[in-house]
Amino acid sequence: MALIEPTRKNITQFDEQKQFSAPLRLWHWLNAAVISGSLITVLINATITDDRVTSALMKTELQKAGANVNDEQAQSAAHALSDSVWGVHIYFGYALAALLLFRLLLEFFQLADQKFIRQMKSAYQKFKITKANRQAARHELTVKTIYSVFYILLIVMAVTGLFLAFEDAMEPYKAIRHSVKEVHGFCMYLIIAFILVHVAGVYLAERKGGKGIVSDMINGGGANT
Repeated sequence: MALIEPTRKNITQFDEQKQFSAPLRLWHWLNAAVISGSLITVLINATITDDRVTSALMKTELQKAGANVNDEQAQSAAHALSDSVWGVHIYFGYALAALLLFRLLLEFFQLADQKFIRQMKSAYQKFKITKANRQAARHELTVKTIYSVFYILLIVMAVTGLFLAFEDAMEPYKAIRHSVKEVHGFCMYLIIAFILVHVAGVYLAERKGGKGIVSDMINGGGANT
């Protein structure tokens, strides 16, 4: 069993499959869509609408059309285009923060055996105390630990992103803006790493004993094995 491979087994009842509530499934897929959209805007601004590349292209094309454009004007136009993409990125950030709040609140209303913290405690108990199904419990504990890191990254990403989005209101903390931006960018790379690990783990699970795990996240799972 690969370290990063999620399992369909319920850690509290190994003869049953995990169940995923409708709100949790909705959060999962919306979160995936929002994070993907956010990363796409970063990719666009790092390539297609990069100020240096775009300004040079704009100047060349406008001059071909007969317009008299200097470097400063071209850079200003390119920067405006880049800002419009960042505007979309900010809206994705608001959506991510809202979804994160939804996920935190959802933890209080989930069924007991579907609560993330309850599942993590159960995995720890199975591994450290009862030693029942220890290998599977250790694997589940490892996967849940990775997910915990992901949730922490989302919190840091949301907080730093909101700081940058409302930097005018955060004038007293202007001195730390650069550091906040660096942390925000670093978290982005860690989240990309998590996505790659998560997708790889799901792919491995689908090819082995966890076949159907994607379907479970769509339909809810819960059928006995």
